[in-house]
Amino acid sequence: MSDEHAQRAAGGGRGAPAGWAPRAGEGPGRGGNGGKPGEPGRPRRPGDGGNGDGGPGGNGNGRRPRRTGWHRLLPTWRMVVGGILLVVLLIAAGLIAGYMLVQIPAANQAAVAESNVFLYADGSQLARDGEVNRESVPLSKVPRDVQHAVLAAEDRDFYSESAVNPEAMLRAAWNTVTGKGKQSGSTITQQYVKNYYLGQEQTISRKVKEFFIAIKLDREESKDDILEGYLNTSYFGRNAYGIQAASQAYYGKDSDKLNTAEGAYLATLLNAPSLYDVGAHPENQARATARWNYVLDGMVKKKWLTQAERSAMKFPAPGKARARVGMSGQRGYLVEAVKDYLTSNKIVDEQTLARGGYRITTTVEKKKQDAFVSAVQKQLMDELSDDRAVDRYVRAGGASIDPRTGRVVALYGGIDYTKQFVNNATRRDFQVGSTFKPFVFTSAVANDASTQDGRTITPFTLYDGTNKRPVQGPNGPVGYAPANEDDRSYGQITVTKATDLSVNAVYAQMAQDVGPAKVKDTAVALGIPSNTPDLNANPSIALGVANASVLDMTQAYATLANHGRHGAYTIVDKVTKGAEVIPLPNQDVKQAVTRTAADTTTSILESVVDNGTGRGAQAAGRPAAGKTGTAEDDKAAWFAGYTPDLATVVAVMGQDSETGEHKSLYGAAGQARINGGGFPADIWAAYTGSALSGTSVKDFDLELESGARMPTMEPTIPAPPTTSAPPSIPAPPTPPTPSFPPLPPTGPPTGFPTRPPTGPPSIPGLPTFIPNEPKGGGLDGGLLGDY
Repeated sequence: MSDEHAQRAAGGGRGAPAGWAPRAGEGPGRGGNGGKPGEPGRPRRPGDGGNGDGGPGGNGNGRRPRRTGWHRLLPTWRMVVGGILLVVLLIAAGLIAGYMLVQIPAANQAAVAESNVFLYADGSQLARDGEVNRESVPLSKVPRDVQHAVLAAEDRDFYSESAVNPEAMLRAAWNTVTGKGKQSGSTITQQYVKNYYLGQEQTISRKVKEFFIAIKLDREESKDDILEGYLNTSYFGRNAYGIQAASQAYYGKDSDKLNTAEGAYLATLLNAPSLYDVGAHPENQARATARWNYVLDGMVKKKWLTQAERSAMKFPAPGKARARVGMSGQRGYLVEAVKDYLTSNKIVDEQTLARGGYRITTTVEKKKQDAFVSAVQKQLMDELSDDRAVDRYVRAGGASIDPRTGRVVALYGGIDYTKQFVNNATRRDFQVGSTFKPFVFTSAVANDASTQDGRTITPFTLYDGTNKRPVQGPNGPVGYAPANEDDRSYGQITVTKATDLSVNAVYAQMAQDVGPAKVKDTAVALGIPSNTPDLNANPSIALGVANASVLDMTQAYATLANHGRHGAYTIVDKVTKGAEVIPLPNQDVKQAVTRTAADTTTSILESVVDNGTGRGAQAAGRPAAGKTGTAEDDKAAWFAGYTPDLATVVAVMGQDSETGEHKSLYGAAGQARINGGGFPADIWAAYTGSALSGTSVKDFDLELESGARMPTMEPTIPAPPTTSAPPSIPAPPTPPTPSFPPLPPTGPPTGFPTRPPTGPPSIPGLPTFIPNEPKGGGLDGGLLGDY
């Protein structure tokens, strides 16, 4: 073979010298074995892509084409598959390691829970709470229907599902992240592990342990054993751990005597005891009934209950709660109010708090707390007699807030926690009456509202106070014509005087003029919870049909006292557990309504105390602003008021202790009627005077709306009766207005009628508020009293 042939056989190509190799991208050989004529090539190997031009699949040198541009950023399919396999292997390895490393621990210390210590603001001890009430029973002592009720409430697929439900956990996590509410997504097995082996803390490490322990437990114990453990460790409220303790706490019977309806109610409590206990919180009735129905409907859906059986069931009202040792007097009310604050603000959940170990410093000042108790006792309770049956219905509630800080400095829940379990300061099932009227006027000023004929609403705007006058809207009567107290008519009357005398006809029309929805928004901004029962946007809102609590109303009046600045009240100053300091929510003080709106309201409420139904508050010896109120059928009487330093609300309520039914207070304490200007105002004055003793007297510093200081001239109309006859009120002068002529003076009567007058007084020649308005009564004419 010639040298040339040998060279070609070695792949040197035509014209290429021996030992020569081309550099990448230049010189001979670019086309492989199919290179251009006259250029050397090389043998083609399997996998080489391309021809002499480096065509599809190759670049002419046997290598894969280089990715350019954005393609370089994308992973190859081999990388994707490899990554997925790696993640799967890591998860599997983690699960195996977790399962092997996490052992089922001994039971936690729930059975020997510590006490919670509650302190006054000065650090002295208020109460100690936390004894665990638990009696474990075998599953055979829990009727099958009761077991099914619990499953229907908490985990309907318990017997068929695994110990954990990843889908539910992911869904709960997503709902929590997206703001749909905090949810656990836990099965009954996981809840049992949390209750019995771990704790209630919301940490990742606890959730990881819970996950693996639940899987192990499900393999080592039967479903019946797990359900039995769950029923014996769950918290049902009223300091009751386990189904047996709960059965005794709510129905006074052993668990094996529970019927299906009672079991369904106890199952309802597992979700959140404080939200569904209708005994401690009567306002929970609607919520509890809805949850109870959900449980029963779930039992029907799972065929554990027939539709006929379900339809025949009635809600099983639980019995009265029994107070624990050491909770007598006001201690129990204060402790429950603090617990409600901690749980409702999600500072500590109910089960964790019930396990104890917390040291809680409250904002309650012992001097003021004692002053409240003394005032109620001397002004009201000492006037009651066992010889009068109606006196057994009398209850009292009160709350007091420092308006500058929002701190609850005193709270009166009732005569004794061991005798009257329901806290009268925090319950939301009595109408607030005319103490709501100031919110209507505040809203009018804040929204620059005007009357139907275009006059700006100020303290001296004239309204028609005729009894049962139909409320007028832009298109005529709206179908509502409330009665004034004792069916009295007042004719043309200023807003200030209508507030002094609590004239329903005026304030119902004002609510319509402002807009009921705006009135509601103002009330909520001041501090009334938006979910308050019967807080509805219609003209009747002005008369106080809403069922706000005493504490709610105190918060709203404290906002007025603080010139319209509002921050959510607080009853807790500090919470610790061991060395850990539990964070508390910020108050986020903001201007809820304009200062002008709040201060102008204060000015007309000063007149109520100086000249109107709230004269009893003058006994405090302080500049004061306030408003009286009476619920429908005199079932509750209120006084809500404040000084520059202290906002306080007092309510006297009527309730049958045995049946829980609201009762009228006619004849209580030997009085024909109980109204806000009587016992509530007297209690307010006695408490306020004592609570502020030793402090300097301050006047209100007010910034009023334009026209709020305008003098007026109107007939002198006596205030409705309180516990004693008020002095005569001289008639101040009034300027003429373009819409209404000056009113003829009428002299005040020498006394006050003991019965409603047979007809309204005759004041001839007075124009009506709306031209050509219809005469006569309307819907709900006798809804509420005026004071």
